[in-house]
Amino acid sequence: MTDDESDYFDRLVDEQALREYLADRLGEPDDYAVAHHEEGYSNETLFVTWGDRELVVRRPPPGETADTAHDVLREYRVLDALGETAVPVPTAVLACEDRSIIGSDFYVMERIEGDVLRRREPDRFGSVDHRRRVGEELVDGLAEIHAVDYEAVGLDDFGRPAGYTERQVERWTKQLQWAFERTADERAVPQLRRVGEWLAQHCPADHPETLVHGDYKLDNVMFGPGTPPELVGVFDWEMATLGDPRADLGWLLSYWRDPGDPEPATPDLTAAFMEAEGYPTRRELVDRYEAATGIEYAHDRFYRTLAVYKLAALGEMFYRRYLEGNSDDDLYPLMEDRVPALADRAQRIIDGGEPL
Repeated sequence: MTDDESDYFDRLVDEQALREYLADRLGEPDDYAVAHHEEGYSNETLFVTWGDRELVVRRPPPGETADTAHDVLREYRVLDALGETAVPVPTAVLACEDRSIIGSDFYVMERIEGDVLRRREPDRFGSVDHRRRVGEELVDGLAEIHAVDYEAVGLDDFGRPAGYTERQVERWTKQLQWAFERTADERAVPQLRRVGEWLAQHCPADHPETLVHGDYKLDNVMFGPGTPPELVGVFDWEMATLGDPRADLGWLLSYWRDPGDPEPATPDLTAAFMEAEGYPTRRELVDRYEAATGIEYAHDRFYRTLAVYKLAALGEMFYRRYLEGNSDDDLYPLMEDRVPALADRAQRIIDGGEPL
């Protein structure tokens, strides 16, 4: 670990304070260790060995964050609520609002084993049949989320589903404005402002209402260690709420690539292995989703543009955190150029240049 990495790790966790907190609730361990899991670009993840248990601690990044962003206790609540449903989630263990322990709210969950598909497919998934099954499992998992009876699991007050889509445009515009307070001194992104105006003018008048994940995509789920591919965990619920399920599908589709697609605007965040033979196309994913849920995926250009707009807003927030010295992630400074590229991609979707 370099000196910079060590300094950042010290900002993430007080190991002794965390040990005392966990020991008070879980009993003293025979073995204790904490490691920073450096995958992911939003909330921070710590792997904790606690005796014969493997745990995960989730906390926000250090430093100032945009209002409503990085709500880990919200993550905990939905994980806890979904524990007895068909949605595969890790077991929730503890939630802590006492920021004196490690400097922020945090929660603890059980660690599960498997593969998260980020840059490449596991060798065991390299057949046409297994590749198709990866896409099918991914869509089926989303359908399970949207089928949850959120009142029955105690999430009836988890959000205001009516007007969700309009509020999403407003929320992410505000997140961008928060980021622009600092990043505009470095460079402006006027195209992104125009995309936001288009979205505000083209919000669907009404929409279905379900539990939504808010960040559902291939690298936020885990597949078990065997074959055929089986989805065993859905992670990163910090943006979950009650709202429009089509926004979840548009977000997933914005990351899924078909053969012949343009070069990605964010190569650092975009896997391309699903262009290989066997993986379903975006259209096939939509067809399977509609068949599973009975929900028509209307207004595709709006939902995929909204997805890219949200990704641009996240990138701009990352860039602000980098400029303020609140991240050691090598990706964040790249957002100086990646966010304008995302703005161009959003406009391309609007103009019909990147069809479903």
